[in-house]
Amino acid sequence: MTDAATLTPTRDLFSKFDPLIAEREALLATGVRDPFSIVMDQVLSPTRAIIKGKETILLGTYNYMGMTFDPDVVAAGKKALDEFGAGTTGSRVLNGTYQGHREVEDALKEFYGTSSAMVFSTGYQANLGIISTLAGKGDYIILDADSHASIYDGCFLGDAEIVRFRHNSVEDLAKRLARLPADALKLVVLEGVYSMLGDIAPLPEMVAAIRQHPNCMILVDEAHGMGFFGPNGRGVYEEQGVEDDIDFVVGTFSKSVGTVGGFCVSNHPKFEIMRLVCRPYVFTASLPPSVVATAATSIRKLMHASDKRAHLWKNSKRLHQGLTDLGFTLGTKTPQSAIIAVILTDQAQAVAIWQSLLELGLYVNMARPPATPTGTFLLRCSLCAEHSDEQVEQIIKMFEVAGKATGAIA
Repeated sequence: MTDAATLTPTRDLFSKFDPLIAEREALLATGVRDPFSIVMDQVLSPTRAIIKGKETILLGTYNYMGMTFDPDVVAAGKKALDEFGAGTTGSRVLNGTYQGHREVEDALKEFYGTSSAMVFSTGYQANLGIISTLAGKGDYIILDADSHASIYDGCFLGDAEIVRFRHNSVEDLAKRLARLPADALKLVVLEGVYSMLGDIAPLPEMVAAIRQHPNCMILVDEAHGMGFFGPNGRGVYEEQGVEDDIDFVVGTFSKSVGTVGGFCVSNHPKFEIMRLVCRPYVFTASLPPSVVATAATSIRKLMHASDKRAHLWKNSKRLHQGLTDLGFTLGTKTPQSAIIAVILTDQAQAVAIWQSLLELGLYVNMARPPATPTGTFLLRCSLCAEHSDEQVEQIIKMFEVAGKATGAIA
């Protein structure tokens, strides 16, 4: 009889990752740095850090409004840390609701002009919780095919029927809605800004198509739109004038707000029941007091950040134009957001230019499938309102040097 303990397994639960492991090992064998294990040894400001002993311009942090080092935000966090301690050690429905959690939800209600606001421990959990709780078995979720992983995971957790439509296609959205049972309950999930290419959704046309059908509610994820779209910085849905047509807005604190956490705001009269039925809210420890204090302070300052918004748009337009003039292929023909995606031919070229930029002192994010559409490799630049005009010109020059060195441009 063979001793099972002496057998060498040829296949286990990790075997499905073998192709990816082999691909990663082959990549590292060429001598490049691991693009997904960068360590910030020291962060000097919203736009500068020390990486491997070298001062580096940050162009991949989603710190759109530069709030991470705002003196008032930092001071609020320190004060809460001293007064309330390091953490809550409990969920919101038990001992995890402190004064600061109420204050940040009040700040969100004021910022968005809504009657309700619900804060989660991450932006991912906000989508996971809200979507899975609203739409369950027998319901339909209609979503853009390029939706974020947290949106898809919310669909899976709730066990709703998933209906995908082509990215930003109003025609395909309308066609798929028309095929669904009229009496079925439906949730349409859209994103203001899509994070890979930095393009925005045509929300007015989509809302008009959705409102042709009964029993539909609309959720818009404004994770990448909050802070600099719209006169109040609420997002693309405010910029495009469809505020009264959106039932739920989901967002995150880890972008423009400059800390961590997620939220959903709504004017629905029954929304507060979500606190008792949303599992990712009920069964998760609440955010630390210092985090909600920084978030509340940041949100209130973003209400009066029109100058920051204007400078961020200036940065986006200048970088888009500069990279276009150099001959790079970008994700959008015109600058649509603070995200500018540089499209490259394959992984080898993407890694080569990414490393070249890092050696020059510029950090950007490299993205590849499955995070991007099939066959798409890109460098994702996310601008900050704190990038100076001089830094933007430096960035363009670095892309020129790296692009020519790697053959990405002539």
